[in-house]
Amino acid sequence: DYPAPRAVLTGHDHEVVCVSVCAELGLVISGAKEGPCLVHTITGDLLRALEGTENCLYPRLISVSSEGHCIIYYERGRVSNFSINGKLLAQMEINDSTR
Repeated sequence: DYPAPRAVLTGHDHEVVCVSVCAELGLVISGAKEGPCLVHTITGDLLRALEGTENCLYPRLISVSSEGHCIIYYERGRVSNFSINGKLLAQMEINDSTR
């Protein structure tokens, strides 16, 4: 038996740089080098895009909770909190050297 992919996630125009999987919700959120972040089902269906404001273009880290909150860390200390339905809930800028 050879391992085979369960699904192929499509939709990004640039290479994927960050991914978070939430098995409880059956979702995969991926961020491309030049945005946006895309929400897929674990079976590969594209659901929506999470697009930040004009200052949030380059996602670097993604974390998704089992309650449906998605935190995305962008370049230059910008952080956004989205609902799993795509609504921007909060945004802030931090002065930190996290990379």
